[in-house]
Amino acid sequence: MARTKNDKSKQEGGGGLLRGLLMILVLAWILRSLIAAPFSIPSGSMLPGLYVGDYLIVSKWNYGYSRASFLFGVPPISGRLLAKLPERGDVVVFRGPAGNDVIKRVIGLPGDSVGTIGGRVILNGQALATKPLSPVGIPVSVNSPCRAVRPQMQGNSCMFSAFQETLPGGKSYVVLDQVDNPVVDEFAPVQVPAGHIFLMGDNRDDSADSRIPPEMGGMGFIPIESLVGKAQVTFWSTDGTSSWLLPWTWFSAARSERIGSSH
Repeated sequence: MARTKNDKSKQEGGGGLLRGLLMILVLAWILRSLIAAPFSIPSGSMLPGLYVGDYLIVSKWNYGYSRASFLFGVPPISGRLLAKLPERGDVVVFRGPAGNDVIKRVIGLPGDSVGTIGGRVILNGQALATKPLSPVGIPVSVNSPCRAVRPQMQGNSCMFSAFQETLPGGKSYVVLDQVDNPVVDEFAPVQVPAGHIFLMGDNRDDSADSRIPPEMGGMGFIPIESLVGKAQVTFWSTDGTSSWLLPWTWFSAARSERIGSSH
């Protein structure tokens, strides 16, 4: 039986829809894998610079491309294409030992010696320059409870002791120092192996980072090929009171003062 024009139109329409969906998937893969991707902050380990509920743009081209860079891990290449080392002080997203994406700050590069004494970072035998700051207040919200080791409130803010830390290249940032914690504050110097980097959270007493081995829930040394990208800018931030089913709450929960901050 000969096909009617309607049958042909339906077949062509179905083929066009399939091609359109395929094109969208390809464009999404290119954008998320090669250019930029969103990342939401899951914990307070990078306070005070990054809050739980911040949404960042992570650029993908800065350090080259590996399997960790690609959406769905496709293609499953080994090594890293167009590889470039991050700079000390960069805030990076990487694939952690448990397979999840994590965000920390780069402190040590391959060959560097990194340790801590009394909570101060010792990089290649020299203590990083530090400057005491006034206590930093982090507003308490639904997704950001007061997780201080010794909670101290001032109004609706959880207060933290803080200092400014400066790397040899001049990069400065604010670090929280809650208590004397010998587990992470007294860390014997280690040399960063070739092909790896040493990362730390800015909230030093609440960060499972390279000071803690993976078997104890930390990160250990991170292979460079595990880098996903570099944190660039916060494009949205929410205090946790919004509901997907109530669109107007997306805006009432927004922390507009955090939108546009760079990292």
